[in-house]
Amino acid sequence: MREPTIAVGLGVLVAGLLHARSSLHVFVQSILSEEDVRDTLILAGATLVVLPLLPDRPIGPYGALNLHTLWLVVVLVMSVSAIGYVSIKAAGARFGLPIAGLASGFISSITTIGAMGARVEKAPGWLRPAVAGAVLSTVATVAQLVVVLAAASVATLRALYVPLICAGTAAACYGAVFTIWALQQQTEDEIEAGRAVSLPKALLFAAILAVIVVVSAALREWFGTIGAIVGAAASGLADAHSAAVSVAALVAAEKLKAADAVVPIVAALSTSTLAKIFVASTHGGRRFALAVIPGLMAVAGAAWIGMLIG
Repeated sequence: MREPTIAVGLGVLVAGLLHARSSLHVFVQSILSEEDVRDTLILAGATLVVLPLLPDRPIGPYGALNLHTLWLVVVLVMSVSAIGYVSIKAAGARFGLPIAGLASGFISSITTIGAMGARVEKAPGWLRPAVAGAVLSTVATVAQLVVVLAAASVATLRALYVPLICAGTAAACYGAVFTIWALQQQTEDEIEAGRAVSLPKALLFAAILAVIVVVSAALREWFGTIGAIVGAAASGLADAHSAAVSVAALVAAEKLKAADAVVPIVAALSTSTLAKIFVASTHGGRRFALAVIPGLMAVAGAAWIGMLIG
């Protein structure tokens, strides 16, 4: 009675939930599993319990670590992985491999490329949709970079928005060429979605990220900007996101200027692309490699061009 606006809004919300109850029941019974509920609780605990307890200030060697920012990035990566997982389970195979590749790319682009190559080895007729899924997974890589950079340092994201837009556009356009055919090809096999959230992987990510941040800070102190570039490029072979966050963390801690963070992060994206090229060349055969590798090279090249024109 005291808040009629809120009351009316809640009434509409409740009516909407009641109307969608049948769809929600189907989702819970046929799509949501006990593992999914457990993963959801893990994600909720990481977000609502752990995150508020962590100090939001620089600590550790060189003042490079911020536990709150570090864990926020982990939560965001877990959240994006969960979104990709739900997309795979909800879409299934009937939407084709391109959508699955894009969704799986939020979990791991390198793993997705390997999985698409494995599908081509089993069924060569899936070449075009598999290539589309492999390249579109790189769109997810760029999207994740935007998310984690926004969490770690908005200034770094502003400095990198042109290279990221160029890289994402190149991946989307190249993947779209194959998607035109891919969406017309249906498969009856279920697409493996994996797990929505993996706590061990999240903790490992946090540990690796913390080490990279400290090492990058040390290289920055010892060798200046060149050290930051070398550290980020080397880290990119394992994971472009952790390398990017480590550099962004230096910017947030005022150890590095935002403009000086562009080259290290683009270098990390490029070395990550080298790892993807290696996977593409060893999975799926020659035709798969010849189709995927030019797209991956175009993405890395577009990032460098974006850096030059930005």
